Amino acid sequence: MRPAHVLGDKGYSSRAIRSWLRRRGIAHTIPERADQVRNRLKRGSRGGRPPAFDKQLYKRRNVVERCFNRLKQWRGIATRYDKTAESYQAAVTLASLLMWA
Repeated sequence: MRPAHVLGDKGYSSRAIRSWLRRRGIAHTIPERADQVRNRLKRGSRGGRPPAFDKQLYKRRNVVERCFNRLKQWRGIATRYDKTAESYQAAVTLASLLMWA
């Protein structure tokens, strides 16, 4: 299953990752690192345009990060004690239901 859009932090800001997403037709919102901005500007007109970045869409990434942080409070999920994928998925589902309730 292919995602329609990827929201990533600056750790995923490499040229290789951006081109990989573009080749597969996946839209992305990833901020540029400061060193990448400096290097692009240093090259002048040969540095190219800055990648598109939607601040409002990037703010929604915070909701997902907070959900992961709350799930990691469950020790079994954070350390992945479960041996099978099915039992791990059941633990994540149970923790999600308990957080929701």
